[in-house]
Amino acid sequence: MSASPWLKDKIADLVRAQLAAASVPGGAIALAIDGQVEAIGVGLRDLDRREPLRPEARFYLYSVTKLLLATAALRLVELGNASLDQPVDELLPDLAVKVPATLRQVLNHTAGLPDYGAMPGYFHDLKTDPAAPWTDEAFLTRTLRAGLLYPPGQGWAYSNVGSLLVRQMIERVTGDTLRDALNNLIFAPLGLRRTAVAESISDARDLTPGYSRDLDTDRQWHDISRRYHPGWVAHGVVISTAPELATILDALFAGQLLHPASMNAMLEAVAVPGTQPPFRCPGYGLGVMTDSCSPFGRLAGHAGGGPGFATAAFHAPDVTGHRITAVALLNRDHPTLATEIVYSLFSQWTRTHSA
Repeated sequence: MSASPWLKDKIADLVRAQLAAASVPGGAIALAIDGQVEAIGVGLRDLDRREPLRPEARFYLYSVTKLLLATAALRLVELGNASLDQPVDELLPDLAVKVPATLRQVLNHTAGLPDYGAMPGYFHDLKTDPAAPWTDEAFLTRTLRAGLLYPPGQGWAYSNVGSLLVRQMIERVTGDTLRDALNNLIFAPLGLRRTAVAESISDARDLTPGYSRDLDTDRQWHDISRRYHPGWVAHGVVISTAPELATILDALFAGQLLHPASMNAMLEAVAVPGTQPPFRCPGYGLGVMTDSCSPFGRLAGHAGGGPGFATAAFHAPDVTGHRITAVALLNRDHPTLATEIVYSLFSQWTRTHSA
Protein backbone atom coordinates (compact mmCIF):
# COMPACT_ATOMS: atom_id res chain seq x y z
CA MET A 1 0.00 0.00 0.00
CA SER A 2 1.28 3.50 -0.76
CA ALA A 3 0.35 7.04 0.18
CA SER A 4 -2.22 8.38 -2.25
CA PRO A 5 -1.50 11.65 -4.09
CA TRP A 6 -4.20 13.23 -1.96
CA LEU A 7 -2.49 12.09 1.24
CA LYS A 8 0.90 13.28 -0.02
CA ASP A 9 -0.64 16.71 -0.69
CA LYS A 10 -2.05 16.73 2.84
CA ILE A 11 1.36 15.81 4.25
CA ALA A 12 3.09 18.50 2.20
CA ASP A 13 0.65 21.14 3.47
CA LEU A 14 1.03 19.92 7.04
CA VAL A 15 4.83 19.94 6.96
CA ARG A 16 4.98 23.26 5.11
CA ALA A 17 3.01 24.90 7.91
CA GLN A 18 5.27 23.40 10.60
CA LEU A 19 8.41 24.52 8.78
CA ALA A 20 7.06 28.04 8.31
CA ALA A 21 6.10 28.35 11.98
CA ALA A 22 9.66 27.47 12.99
CA SER A 23 11.38 29.43 10.18
CA VAL A 24 13.03 26.26 8.83
CA PRO A 25 13.79 26.40 5.08
CA GLY A 26 12.90 22.86 4.06
CA GLY A 27 12.46 19.21 4.85
CA ALA A 28 12.70 15.86 3.08
CA ILE A 29 9.90 13.57 4.24
CA ALA A 30 9.50 9.84 3.71
CA LEU A 31 6.89 7.26 4.66
CA ALA A 32 7.42 3.52 4.37
CA ILE A 33 4.02 1.83 4.40
CA ASP A 34 4.23 -1.96 4.60
CA GLY A 35 7.63 -1.69 2.97
CA GLN A 36 6.71 0.66 0.14
CA VAL A 37 8.54 3.98 0.40
CA GLU A 38 7.14 7.34 -0.69
CA ALA A 39 9.10 10.60 -0.34
CA ILE A 40 8.44 14.28 -0.87
CA GLY A 41 10.47 17.46 -0.59
CA VAL A 42 8.93 20.48 1.10
CA GLY A 43 10.26 24.02 1.10
CA LEU A 44 13.67 25.28 0.03
CA ARG A 45 17.03 23.58 -0.37
CA ASP A 46 19.07 26.74 -0.69
CA LEU A 47 18.10 30.10 0.76
CA ASP A 48 20.37 32.06 -1.58
CA ARG A 49 19.26 30.46 -4.83
CA ARG A 50 15.69 29.76 -3.67
CA GLU A 51 15.91 26.20 -4.98
CA PRO A 52 13.20 23.71 -3.99
CA LEU A 53 14.28 20.82 -1.76
CA ARG A 54 14.20 17.48 -3.58
CA PRO A 55 12.93 14.28 -1.91
CA GLU A 56 16.29 12.52 -2.40
CA ALA A 57 18.39 15.32 -0.85
CA ARG A 58 21.25 14.12 1.37
CA PHE A 59 21.56 15.13 5.04
CA TYR A 60 23.79 14.46 8.02
CA LEU A 61 21.77 12.08 10.20
CA TYR A 62 23.61 13.07 13.38
CA SER A 63 22.41 10.90 16.30
CA VAL A 64 20.17 8.72 14.16
CA THR A 65 23.59 7.17 13.46
CA LYS A 66 23.42 5.66 16.97
CA LEU A 67 20.63 3.35 15.83
CA LEU A 68 22.84 2.17 12.95
CA LEU A 69 25.80 1.66 15.31
CA ALA A 70 23.62 -0.44 17.60
CA THR A 71 22.34 -2.50 14.67
CA ALA A 72 25.89 -3.22 13.54
CA ALA A 73 26.96 -4.07 17.10
CA LEU A 74 24.07 -6.50 17.49
CA ARG A 75 24.94 -8.14 14.16
CA LEU A 76 28.47 -8.68 15.50
CA VAL A 77 27.01 -10.16 18.67
CA GLU A 78 24.97 -12.57 16.53
CA LEU A 79 28.18 -13.57 14.74
CA GLY A 80 29.81 -14.39 18.07
CA ASN A 81 32.33 -11.55 17.90
CA ALA A 82 31.09 -9.83 21.05
CA SER A 83 28.61 -10.20 23.91
CA LEU A 84 26.18 -7.62 25.20
CA ASP A 85 27.27 -8.33 28.77
CA GLN A 86 30.98 -8.28 27.96
CA PRO A 87 32.94 -5.49 29.66
CA VAL A 88 34.01 -2.67 27.36
CA ASP A 89 37.53 -3.03 28.74
CA GLU A 90 37.67 -6.53 27.22
CA LEU A 91 36.32 -5.39 23.87
CA LEU A 92 38.72 -2.42 23.79
CA PRO A 93 41.76 -3.52 25.79
CA ASP A 94 43.94 -0.67 24.54
CA LEU A 95 41.74 2.11 25.93
CA ALA A 96 43.82 4.69 27.77
CA VAL A 97 40.82 5.42 30.01
CA LYS A 98 39.21 2.36 31.58
CA VAL A 99 35.43 2.01 31.33
CA PRO A 100 33.97 -0.44 33.90
CA ALA A 101 30.70 -1.02 32.03
CA THR A 102 29.28 -3.57 29.61
CA LEU A 103 28.43 -3.14 25.95
CA ARG A 104 24.73 -3.33 26.86
CA GLN A 105 25.09 -0.52 29.40
CA VAL A 106 26.96 1.66 26.91
CA LEU A 107 24.32 1.07 24.23
CA ASN A 108 21.40 1.99 26.50
CA HIS A 109 23.22 4.89 28.22
CA THR A 110 23.23 3.34 31.69
CA ALA A 111 27.05 3.09 31.82
CA GLY A 112 27.49 6.30 33.81
CA LEU A 113 29.54 7.90 31.05
CA PRO A 114 29.49 11.72 30.88
CA ASP A 115 29.07 13.64 27.62
CA TYR A 116 31.03 16.39 25.91
CA GLY A 117 27.97 18.21 24.53
CA ALA A 118 27.82 20.81 27.31
CA MET A 119 31.57 21.30 27.75
CA PRO A 120 32.66 24.92 27.13
CA GLY A 121 35.93 23.69 25.63
CA TYR A 122 34.09 21.67 23.02
CA PHE A 123 32.05 24.63 21.80
CA HIS A 124 35.07 26.93 21.93
CA ASP A 125 37.20 24.65 19.78
CA LEU A 126 34.33 23.87 17.39
CA LYS A 127 33.68 27.57 16.74
CA THR A 128 37.38 28.41 16.56
CA ASP A 129 37.99 25.88 13.78
CA PRO A 130 34.96 23.89 12.55
CA ALA A 131 37.24 22.03 10.12
CA ALA A 132 39.58 20.62 12.81
CA PRO A 133 37.74 18.13 15.07
CA TRP A 134 39.12 16.57 18.22
CA THR A 135 40.77 13.18 17.96
CA ASP A 136 39.26 10.09 19.59
CA GLU A 137 41.84 10.39 22.36
CA ALA A 138 40.85 14.00 23.00
CA PHE A 139 37.15 13.17 23.12
CA LEU A 140 37.78 10.36 25.60
CA THR A 141 40.31 12.01 27.89
CA ARG A 142 38.58 15.39 28.05
CA THR A 143 35.18 13.83 28.69
CA LEU A 144 36.13 11.01 31.05
CA ARG A 145 38.86 12.64 33.13
CA ALA A 146 36.35 13.57 35.85
CA GLY A 147 35.20 9.96 36.16
CA LEU A 148 31.77 8.35 35.83
CA LEU A 149 28.54 10.14 36.68
CA TYR A 150 27.30 7.10 38.63
CA PRO A 151 28.14 3.39 38.93
CA PRO A 152 27.22 1.48 35.75
CA GLY A 153 23.60 0.33 35.81
CA GLN A 154 22.61 2.80 38.53
CA GLY A 155 21.18 5.61 36.40
CA TRP A 156 20.63 6.96 32.90
CA ALA A 157 22.52 9.71 31.08
CA TYR A 158 22.81 10.22 27.34
CA SER A 159 26.44 10.03 26.24
CA ASN A 160 27.86 10.60 22.78
CA VAL A 161 31.25 9.44 24.01
CA GLY A 162 29.69 6.08 24.87
CA SER A 163 28.66 5.74 21.25
CA LEU A 164 32.26 6.57 20.28
CA LEU A 165 33.25 3.43 22.22
CA VAL A 166 30.66 1.42 20.27
CA ARG A 167 32.16 2.73 17.03
CA GLN A 168 35.65 1.77 18.17
CA MET A 169 34.44 -1.70 19.09
CA ILE A 170 32.87 -2.18 15.66
CA GLU A 171 36.08 -1.06 13.96
CA ARG A 172 38.28 -3.28 16.13
CA VAL A 173 36.14 -6.41 15.73
CA THR A 174 35.65 -6.04 11.97
CA GLY A 175 39.09 -4.66 11.15
CA ASP A 176 37.33 -2.08 8.96
CA THR A 177 36.65 1.62 9.13
CA LEU A 178 33.17 2.48 10.32
CA ARG A 179 32.38 3.50 6.73
CA ASP A 180 33.18 0.02 5.42
CA ALA A 181 31.68 -1.81 8.40
CA LEU A 182 28.26 -0.14 8.17
CA ASN A 183 28.26 -0.54 4.41
CA ASN A 184 29.01 -4.26 4.67
CA LEU A 185 26.64 -4.94 7.56
CA ILE A 186 23.67 -2.70 6.64
CA PHE A 187 23.80 -0.49 3.56
CA ALA A 188 25.04 -2.87 0.83
CA PRO A 189 22.68 -5.74 1.81
CA LEU A 190 19.77 -3.30 1.39
CA GLY A 191 21.03 -2.04 -1.97
CA LEU A 192 21.48 1.54 -0.76
CA ARG A 193 23.58 3.84 -2.94
CA ARG A 194 23.27 7.25 -1.28
CA THR A 195 23.95 6.30 2.34
CA ALA A 196 27.49 6.30 3.77
CA VAL A 197 29.56 7.34 6.76
CA ALA A 198 31.08 10.79 6.26
CA GLU A 199 34.80 10.88 6.99
CA SER A 200 35.80 14.32 5.68
CA ILE A 201 34.41 17.64 4.52
CA SER A 202 34.82 16.43 0.95
CA ASP A 203 32.23 13.74 1.68
CA ALA A 204 29.75 16.61 2.14
CA ARG A 205 30.19 17.90 -1.41
CA ASP A 206 26.63 16.94 -2.40
CA LEU A 207 25.14 17.50 1.04
CA THR A 208 22.03 19.65 1.23
CA PRO A 209 22.92 23.14 2.54
CA GLY A 210 22.38 23.16 6.29
CA TYR A 211 21.71 26.40 8.13
CA SER A 212 22.95 27.27 11.60
CA ARG A 213 23.97 30.34 13.57
CA ASP A 214 26.01 28.42 16.15
CA LEU A 215 29.37 28.60 14.36
CA ASP A 216 29.45 32.36 13.70
CA THR A 217 29.59 35.40 15.94
CA ASP A 218 27.07 37.44 13.95
CA ARG A 219 24.24 35.08 14.99
CA GLN A 220 22.90 34.99 11.43
CA TRP A 221 21.87 31.83 9.60
CA HIS A 222 24.74 30.46 7.51
CA ASP A 223 25.20 27.29 5.48
CA ILE A 224 27.74 25.19 7.41
CA SER A 225 27.70 22.09 5.21
CA ARG A 226 31.10 22.78 3.58
CA ARG A 227 32.74 24.11 6.75
CA TYR A 228 31.76 21.66 9.47
CA HIS A 229 33.93 18.55 9.71
CA PRO A 230 31.92 15.37 10.45
CA GLY A 231 34.65 14.31 12.88
CA TRP A 232 33.10 16.65 15.44
CA VAL A 233 30.50 13.87 15.86
CA ALA A 234 32.63 11.61 18.03
CA HIS A 235 30.84 8.37 17.17
CA GLY A 236 30.81 9.01 13.43
CA VAL A 237 27.99 10.37 11.34
CA VAL A 238 26.08 8.92 8.41
CA ILE A 239 24.87 10.91 5.41
CA SER A 240 21.64 9.62 3.88
CA THR A 241 18.34 10.51 2.24
CA ALA A 242 14.82 10.35 3.62
CA PRO A 243 13.74 7.40 1.41
CA GLU A 244 16.90 5.39 2.10
CA LEU A 245 16.65 6.01 5.85
CA ALA A 246 13.01 4.89 5.74
CA THR A 247 14.16 1.75 3.91
CA ILE A 248 16.69 1.00 6.66
CA LEU A 249 14.21 1.38 9.51
CA ASP A 250 11.50 -0.59 7.74
CA ALA A 251 13.94 -3.43 7.05
CA LEU A 252 15.29 -3.35 10.61
CA PHE A 253 11.93 -3.50 12.36
CA ALA A 254 10.52 -5.96 9.82
CA GLY A 255 13.23 -8.40 10.92
CA GLN A 256 15.43 -8.27 7.83
CA LEU A 257 18.65 -7.20 9.59
CA LEU A 258 18.56 -8.78 13.05
CA HIS A 259 17.35 -12.04 14.58
CA PRO A 260 14.25 -11.87 16.82
CA ALA A 261 16.31 -12.24 20.00
CA SER A 262 18.47 -9.30 18.99
CA MET A 263 15.42 -7.18 18.20
CA ASN A 264 13.92 -8.03 21.58
CA ALA A 265 17.16 -6.95 23.26
CA MET A 266 17.26 -3.73 21.24
CA LEU A 267 13.69 -2.83 22.20
CA GLU A 268 14.05 -3.63 25.92
CA ALA A 269 14.01 -0.03 27.05
CA VAL A 270 14.90 1.68 30.30
CA ALA A 271 12.83 4.67 31.37
CA VAL A 272 14.28 8.07 30.46
CA PRO A 273 13.93 10.55 33.33
CA GLY A 274 12.05 13.79 32.95
CA THR A 275 9.69 14.90 30.21
CA GLN A 276 10.67 14.60 26.56
CA PRO A 277 7.82 16.00 24.40
CA PRO A 278 6.32 14.80 22.14
CA PHE A 279 7.14 11.43 23.79
CA ARG A 280 4.55 10.33 26.33
CA CYS A 281 6.57 7.48 27.91
CA PRO A 282 10.17 8.06 26.80
CA GLY A 283 12.47 5.07 26.96
CA TYR A 284 15.81 4.04 25.56
CA GLY A 285 16.79 0.57 24.39
CA LEU A 286 20.00 -0.46 22.68
CA GLY A 287 20.68 2.54 20.48
CA VAL A 288 16.98 3.21 20.05
CA MET A 289 14.54 5.78 21.43
CA THR A 290 11.09 4.43 22.29
CA ASP A 291 7.67 5.74 23.23
CA SER A 292 5.53 2.92 24.59
CA CYS A 293 2.51 5.18 25.22
CA SER A 294 2.18 7.00 21.92
CA PRO A 295 -1.29 7.24 20.30
CA PHE A 296 0.10 5.04 17.50
CA GLY A 297 1.33 2.17 19.65
CA ARG A 298 4.96 1.57 20.47
CA LEU A 299 7.24 3.87 18.48
CA ALA A 300 10.92 3.07 18.06
CA GLY A 301 13.65 4.92 16.21
CA HIS A 302 15.92 7.87 16.86
CA ALA A 303 16.20 11.63 16.52
CA GLY A 304 19.30 13.67 15.88
CA GLY A 305 20.54 17.19 15.63
CA GLY A 306 23.66 19.27 15.19
CA PRO A 307 24.91 22.25 13.25
CA GLY A 308 22.69 22.79 10.21
CA PHE A 309 20.37 19.81 10.42
CA ALA A 310 17.58 18.19 12.47
CA THR A 311 16.54 14.58 11.89
CA ALA A 312 14.07 11.98 13.11
CA ALA A 313 13.05 8.49 11.99
CA PHE A 314 10.55 6.32 13.85
CA HIS A 315 8.68 3.08 13.21
CA ALA A 316 5.29 1.83 14.39
CA PRO A 317 4.53 -1.88 13.84
CA ASP A 318 0.76 -1.47 13.56
CA VAL A 319 -1.08 1.74 12.77
CA THR A 320 -4.59 1.03 11.45
CA GLY A 321 -3.33 -2.37 10.33
CA HIS A 322 -0.14 -1.19 8.60
CA ARG A 323 3.51 -1.06 9.59
CA ILE A 324 4.72 2.48 9.08
CA THR A 325 8.05 4.24 9.22
CA ALA A 326 8.14 8.05 9.13
CA VAL A 327 11.23 10.15 8.46
CA ALA A 328 11.83 13.91 8.60
CA LEU A 329 15.18 15.45 7.63
CA LEU A 330 15.39 19.26 8.00
CA ASN A 331 18.04 21.66 6.71
CA ARG A 332 18.23 23.91 9.79
CA ASP A 333 19.11 22.92 13.32
CA HIS A 334 16.15 22.74 15.71
CA PRO A 335 15.89 20.75 18.97
CA THR A 336 12.49 19.07 18.50
CA LEU A 337 10.87 19.94 15.17
CA ALA A 338 11.92 16.84 13.20
CA THR A 339 10.41 14.56 15.85
CA GLU A 340 7.28 16.71 16.04
CA ILE A 341 6.85 16.39 12.29
CA VAL A 342 7.22 12.61 12.47
CA TYR A 343 4.47 12.48 15.12
CA SER A 344 2.27 14.66 12.95
CA LEU A 345 2.80 12.27 10.02
CA PHE A 346 1.56 9.39 12.13
CA SER A 347 -1.38 11.52 13.25
CA GLN A 348 -2.28 12.44 9.66
CA TRP A 349 -2.15 8.80 8.59
CA THR A 350 -4.32 7.76 11.54
CA ARG A 351 -6.92 10.46 10.90
CA THR A 352 -7.10 9.59 7.22
CA HIS A 353 -7.42 5.83 7.71
CA SER A 354 -9.60 5.68 10.82
CA ALA A 355 -12.61 7.33 9.26
